[in-house]
Amino acid sequence: MSQVKTLINVGHSPDPDDAFMFHALANDKIDTGDYSFKHTLQDIETLNHRALKGELELTAVSLHGYAHMTDTYALCACGASIGDQYGPMVVAREPGSIDGLRGKKICVPGTLTTAFLTLKLLLGDDFEYEVHPFDELLDIVERGEADAGLIIHEGQLTYADQGLSLIVDMGKWWYEETGLPLPLGANAIRKDLGQKAMNEVTELLKQSIDYGLEHRDEALEYALQFGRNLDRDKADEFVGMYVNDWTRDFGERGREAVATLLRRGYEAGVIPNPVELEFIG
Repeated sequence: MSQVKTLINVGHSPDPDDAFMFHALANDKIDTGDYSFKHTLQDIETLNHRALKGELELTAVSLHGYAHMTDTYALCACGASIGDQYGPMVVAREPGSIDGLRGKKICVPGTLTTAFLTLKLLLGDDFEYEVHPFDELLDIVERGEADAGLIIHEGQLTYADQGLSLIVDMGKWWYEETGLPLPLGANAIRKDLGQKAMNEVTELLKQSIDYGLEHRDEALEYALQFGRNLDRDKADEFVGMYVNDWTRDFGERGREAVATLLRRGYEAGVIPNPVELEFIG
């Protein structure tokens, strides 16, 4: 008689770093024991909004988004995307300054993204914004339909291919402000699974990350199909930016960075309540 496994619905972004991270789970490379995993690939802002409704047991979230769902989810200690002196970028058609962004229209990938939180910390309310899918932002700026764009994912490596200029790298700005890396995304696990399942599922996620790092070429081959406009070298570079030792575990400095980011978000009035962090694993 076959064992009935507990189904874990997983959500992550259709980009190379998340695909690399989840390769082993998505392609049956590790023994998942009592659990089976069903994967849904959606952009991070959609996943943030789904997590607000508690729809997925394990999901990628923006750390800004997580601040709004702490009653429902805890953070996995593994699976983080952290930019160490790099991160989301504001780009425009012409070179310019941070002050030149004030009062301008900036297209953004979602108001629950960490990128948006950092932009609010940088500019306050002194800009207009329009929300668009993250993979349309570069084209919108290139066509002149917005003054600037707040870009995430592989756009950080490809914006210059469209003749656009970097105005500010939010990860670099954040490091200059705090001396800390910029924690962007994480994996969150639903609390109603119970402590035992939360620990076990988080451990399987960690095994998947470790498998990818130990079988880099294989995992990269899988991840390449999600790298819009990235050749293998750029996809490898992008994965290296966001799947690394930080991803295996936030560590003390990573946790301090999360706490600092969310505290500053609260102090700036962007996040409604103080956030008490809960890490699993």
